Amino acid sequence: MEQLSFLTEEQVRTVAARFGTPAYVYSQSVLEAQARAVLSFPNAYGLTVRFAMKALPSAAVIRIFSEAGLQVDASSGFEAERAIKAGVPASHIQITAQQLPSNLKELVEQGVLFNACSLHQLDTYGRLFPGTELAIRVNPGLGSGHSNRTNVGGPSAGFGIWHEHLDEVETTRRKHKLRLTRMHTHIGSGSDPETWNRCARMSLGIAARLPDVTTLSLGGGFKVGRMKGENDADLRAIGQVIMRDFDEFHATQGRKLHLEIEPGTYLVANAGVIVCGIIDIVDTGEKGYTFLKVDSGMTEVVRPSMYGAQHPLVVVPAWEEPRGQREYLVVGHCCESGDVLTPAPGNPEGLAPRTLTEARIGDFLVVGGAGAYCAAMSSKNYNSFPEAPEILLTNTGELKLIRQRQTLEQIIQNEV
Repeated sequence: MEQLSFLTEEQVRTVAARFGTPAYVYSQSVLEAQARAVLSFPNAYGLTVRFAMKALPSAAVIRIFSEAGLQVDASSGFEAERAIKAGVPASHIQITAQQLPSNLKELVEQGVLFNACSLHQLDTYGRLFPGTELAIRVNPGLGSGHSNRTNVGGPSAGFGIWHEHLDEVETTRRKHKLRLTRMHTHIGSGSDPETWNRCARMSLGIAARLPDVTTLSLGGGFKVGRMKGENDADLRAIGQVIMRDFDEFHATQGRKLHLEIEPGTYLVANAGVIVCGIIDIVDTGEKGYTFLKVDSGMTEVVRPSMYGAQHPLVVVPAWEEPRGQREYLVVGHCCESGDVLTPAPGNPEGLAPRTLTEARIGDFLVVGGAGAYCAAMSSKNYNSFPEAPEILLTNTGELKLIRQRQTLEQIIQNEV
């Protein structure tokens, strides 16, 4: 069975008593440890690490990473504004967005960097800021995500400028007298060092055709092992090979490229959990299943329903007593048949019971690996459930509220 990661059972009960359930809890020590790990990524000629804040855009988390030396990758103008409000210097933020911000001019004038993700975006930026420099995002033709939903490189992904369209890039660049000093590629979330290496070589080959490029951002996430037995991507193994590729590029092209990476999941996935309450236990007879119903679900973690993603689940008794083990399907509180926290791996249509500590109504369930793409990507307000609070477990052991629970009045305040 899975075990609790950074919380003790007593801390779980304290969270429930003080803040109610469901509630997100993040560990400052894990966040800082992951920041140190990515800042040590091997590099040949300098490194910038950007936190892909879409994974967890909490101001408290952004400040922790900013103070640790990380910069920010923003996926929208709104994210850039949130990062600025959290205290991140504008010059430490780069926008890489599918949708052009309506206030792009104002953001860039504040110092925010821009990464053009299409020919249209490049032309728009050029009309606003002729004679300046910027980055372009190129689709190198290969990706490494574990599914089409997480793979953002290759011919099936509409992210970035297709690598065969560089002649059109050059035409637009000349038209507006732009300098393309930074190049960005994004291959998805993967763990295979050889795939990363192939993508890096492809990206370097494209950079060779862009003579002003001095920074290459190898975007994409690094695989994180959430479940027992799953391994994290080996950053050192990936980085060492990429570092040799950068050395070879210098030898052949005469340019020492600065490296950027932009992890999101790797930084925050295992730094967060959701503390839920067990609100009911039902069964469907001898040939059916026993269901644990919790006061959470798609409203806090939609990844199982969307991807068939697996999260560690731990039952924490409300009081200490000897307990056995049982198999359960764990389901959420939404009136939705897909609100299942125990889908078959990689198959949201399938079911996969888990062996858990025998549960009682009133106990707690802790969903692990919930720091990345949970609070940020939940089915917020479905069935009119309010957003859950966020709590930070500080390095001194304090449980600090960093976002309040939403109220019904806040849910409906914009209705007219």
